[in-house]
Amino acid sequence: MTNDSTSFASLGLSQALLKALSDMQFQTPSPVQAQTIPCLLEGQDVIAQAQTGTGKTAAFALPILQQLNLKSSATQALILAPTRELAIQVAEQFSALSVHLAGITVSVLCGGQDYRRQLKQLKDGAQIVVGTPGRILDHIDRGTLQLNQLKTFVLDEADEMLRMGFIEDVELILSKLPEAKQMALFSATMPYRIRQIANNYLRDPVSVEIRSETATVKSIEQRFLFASQGQKPDALHRILAVEDYQGVIVFVRTKSSTEEVAESLQQQGYRAMAIHGDITQALRERIIAQFRQGAIDILVATDVAARGLDVERVTHVINYDVPHDCETYVHRIGRTGRAGRSGVTILFITPRESRILNTIERHTRQRIEKITVPNDHAIQQARQKRFMDNISARLTHEHLPAYKAIVEDYLAQNKVSPADVAAALALLLHQDKPWQQNLPQFKEAKEKRSRDGDIRGSRGGDRRREDRFELSARKSGKSDKRFADNHQQELFRIDVGRIHGVKPGNIVGAIANEAGLQSRQISGLKIHEDYSTVRLPQGMPKEVFQDLNKAWVCGRQLKLTSLGVV
Repeated sequence: MTNDSTSFASLGLSQALLKALSDMQFQTPSPVQAQTIPCLLEGQDVIAQAQTGTGKTAAFALPILQQLNLKSSATQALILAPTRELAIQVAEQFSALSVHLAGITVSVLCGGQDYRRQLKQLKDGAQIVVGTPGRILDHIDRGTLQLNQLKTFVLDEADEMLRMGFIEDVELILSKLPEAKQMALFSATMPYRIRQIANNYLRDPVSVEIRSETATVKSIEQRFLFASQGQKPDALHRILAVEDYQGVIVFVRTKSSTEEVAESLQQQGYRAMAIHGDITQALRERIIAQFRQGAIDILVATDVAARGLDVERVTHVINYDVPHDCETYVHRIGRTGRAGRSGVTILFITPRESRILNTIERHTRQRIEKITVPNDHAIQQARQKRFMDNISARLTHEHLPAYKAIVEDYLAQNKVSPADVAAALALLLHQDKPWQQNLPQFKEAKEKRSRDGDIRGSRGGDRRREDRFELSARKSGKSDKRFADNHQQELFRIDVGRIHGVKPGNIVGAIANEAGLQSRQISGLKIHEDYSTVRLPQGMPKEVFQDLNKAWVCGRQLKLTSLGVV
């Protein structure tokens, strides 16, 4: 762990890097940086378990930059990331940290981007390459990415690679790398398959484990409220009406929900946009840039679409739909409260999901505060306070004197009070809309209590049931429970096979992304000549099927057909 005497200078970093860190206002290294940087500078392999938001990117970027041969334009470092957004952010951090180093070239190689631009960058020389598995493997196979002078390889968010079905591509890339290289593996969790990879490819690695679940949420105020599925839109509007926020991420389960929720917010006058797997990469990057700059205040996203998203102005995370497991919850709320900043998370829970709270609290070792949906009085008070704060903020504005002169001229020419003029200007500002908003009456959903009366359920109760979240909070209690417990599976035929060039990772990744399933819930995949079969949890909701049938793999739609329960 770090202490007050630890500094970046004590880690042996160069003056150029220390100056860049100072420019970025980084004073002391985080625990993962303090433990990882010295090992990497000494040439050791590292396997680090650390959550997103702990500073792990700088933990491997700084040693790479320190040891880079600036006289050579050959690719010396390769970093694999599970998503385009994360790859772009990693590359941006490399660029920021190398601002006082001359001639550093960083190239991002991801799907959905212009091939010609990537080829030019590689031809011109890319000392550091950051990319996603599929596109990196493609460039290696084409011979456009030469790795014979590679010094360092980093596998970032390895557990996400596994979850998204990319791990086979990762191992194929590993098999093509030169033997003499340094390796670092970073992962929030350490599933057995990831440890296998570490054992097979890393040489006597130093293990670094940052227990960050509690640390990540200490600066985050966690709350929950009860709302039925039909009440969630109104509950969201009411919460946003009273909260003092800058940037908000609203997490939902499906692509269709992102559009529905974002449209509902837009109709209420909020600057909100949806991001999901169907939008183009160019549009995604444009939306995220607008969110980062403040042109958009609210992002409605699926877990997959928000991976790698790191925006400082995020003050609130709203779990509109419950996450699928505890790790996903920690990843979600980690989008706020970064680098010691405060943040707020609010979890929407339907009455039958109340036992999930026990699981989350046990995992994070933090109590989650129950709140009620704000009533009309609370909303009007919040609006009035915000309005009055805005008035106070503008009393010292540089342009105020010119407007004051106009108002004084008006008062001199008309027999009205200053209060009437101010009220008329406020009405003009609000486009003649009434101050008192007519909101639909909200009746809080009744919570489902356990036998001992605790909404969270008994602390010593059936933990097997609690250890797996209910995946769907939709209409049918019976089918959703079967889906959540995952005791039975259903065999499905998919209209894509070997002749279409499909790989297991393509199918698993598409299903995991579209349905929000964990990789462990997808089994028995068999790829045949012109079709494939796969086992999925029985009782999946209709909306999930609709999303899956819209998904494309290798130029073909999945088109699932049930072959019966297995």
